[in-house]
Amino acid sequence: MDKKKRIIGIIGAGNMGEAFAGALIKSDISKPSRIYVSDINMERLNELKSTYGVNTTDNNAELFTKSDVVILAVKPQVIEKGLREIAGNKDNLQLSKRKLVISIAAGIKIKTIESVLYNTIDDSFIKHLPIIRVMPNTPALVLSGISAMCGNRNTIAEDLDIVNEILASMGKVIKVEENEMDAVTALSGSGPAYVFYLAEAMMDAGIALGFDPDTAATLTYTTLKGAVNLLEQQNEPPEVLRRKVTSPGGTTEAALRVLQKNRVKENIIEAIKAAAERSSELSA
Repeated sequence: MDKKKRIIGIIGAGNMGEAFAGALIKSDISKPSRIYVSDINMERLNELKSTYGVNTTDNNAELFTKSDVVILAVKPQVIEKGLREIAGNKDNLQLSKRKLVISIAAGIKIKTIESVLYNTIDDSFIKHLPIIRVMPNTPALVLSGISAMCGNRNTIAEDLDIVNEILASMGKVIKVEENEMDAVTALSGSGPAYVFYLAEAMMDAGIALGFDPDTAATLTYTTLKGAVNLLEQQNEPPEVLRRKVTSPGGTTEAALRVLQKNRVKENIIEAIKAAAERSSELSA
């Protein structure tokens, strides 16, 4: 697949669809003229066209026909409708060259996508239509995300390289098995919410201690950002770094004693396990 001639189609003009379009252009992976975005919301499409210069359409089947790579950036509850629109034009699926389908719909298994796209075509066409499932997270909106990906039986190394290049424009990428996707969803997919929850609590504490909201926010955000930088640059486990900050009889120890008494660490682990279980239920 010639990178310079590659057409990338994005079904869905929401936050993640926009994140893909913006990252592809900013990283020079694709030119605006080679990106198509589809959605039922014409106002939203006009916004993306004005902002990024991409091509837009309200026809998913048309986008699929024109694209070499199709990114399904839609909510899980509407993905099947979009897939049926694509499969409704049988000529769309009788492929003579490879076309990649990338799904970021949370909880939607590869077999569900296959059941629609592969249902009416034979193996000679199916082999040209690899499906790659991806779980990104919202920091991708600021090019600081992490995405996990897994491919189906028709995926070859070149396909994964292309997907990796696209995803890397928004952050880091790892390859996993599909049976690990529920854990990925719980840890990194939902993970930003856990950090926001901690930030919310720290800010509320700052305000309770007498700071105005802006000052509390500055102290909180800068502390969280600095702590992550330390984790990445010191090359030491978080437990070691935590101990370095915790002087016997000091302020940090007083705070950690309360957290331990209330089993905060155990509760966080339990919460993430609950998220994984719910992801499994939703994808059943």
